[in-house]
Amino acid sequence: QVQLVESGGGLVQAGGSLRLSCAASGRTASDYVLGWFRQAPGKEREFVAAISRSGGYTHYADSVKGRFTISRDNAKNTGYLQMNRLKPEDTAVYYCATGTRYANDVAATVAQYDTWGQGTQVTVSS
Repeated sequence: QVQLVESGGGLVQAGGSLRLSCAASGRTASDYVLGWFRQAPGKEREFVAAISRSGGYTHYADSVKGRFTISRDNAKNTGYLQMNRLKPEDTAVYYCATGTRYANDVAATVAQYDTWGQGTQVTVSS
């Protein structure tokens, strides 16, 4: 059974940085696309970033492009989301997810992911 565990969330001031980690077990790293999503109170879960199975392709939401960087270490079966220049509007619960067998290399929709972590809270104060 695949399990994902996020860590690294917390409280940070606007302009600060955080690095989220996503440790996966039960699935070979090179078999899945890895994505990060976030959900703020009262809002739908939204796409943040995705990275292909090999790590060679990445895709970002416009709202985080240039500030966030997604990466992965397949040897460690772990993914990362480096978040710089954080803004109050980045406040949300952040989830990592692994793509379905048929997900494209940089899947950006919830429907293309079938396993989710428990989420980690990121709060950015102004």
